[in-house]
Amino acid sequence: MDPRRFWRHVVMTPWKARQAFPPAAREAIARAIAAQEKRHRGELRFVVEAELGTFALLADRTPRARAVELFPRLGVHRTAERTGVLIYVLLADQRVEIVADQGIAARVAQAEWQAACALMQESFRAGRFEAGAVAGIEAVSALLAKHFPAGEGNANELPDQPLML
Repeated sequence: MDPRRFWRHVVMTPWKARQAFPPAAREAIARAIAAQEKRHRGELRFVVEAELGTFALLADRTPRARAVELFPRLGVHRTAERTGVLIYVLLADQRVEIVADQGIAARVAQAEWQAACALMQESFRAGRFEAGAVAGIEAVSALLAKHFPAGEGNANELPDQPLML
């Protein structure tokens, strides 16, 4: 276990996460998700986790593994067209992971998801959490609109409000 990573997780608290994403920022993210989902048939779920617990750190759980674990747990896989996308932010590691359902993953290259992650991570490092999240949602939505443009009966299947863990 990397002691520097362990220490970052110890000092990162849910309180600090709420400071980074205060209610106004969370509302802006929810509005962005609602607006962007009108452009495509995908469903976005935005999740912020302050830090991982001791057992996850001892097991050397990666941000990617945690995002993959949360994907079914949060029901992102239950969309009608299998077009759910999880945007997962692990603040202690300053990492963003995007996990897409089967319907999308087959059409969008991993490098395109990585570009959206990098965009958010760069903004987050500069302390621009709301702007980075909204820009990331727009980037992901541009990919979804390209492959899954909006159609009739575009139901909202997942909550738009970001989830703070």
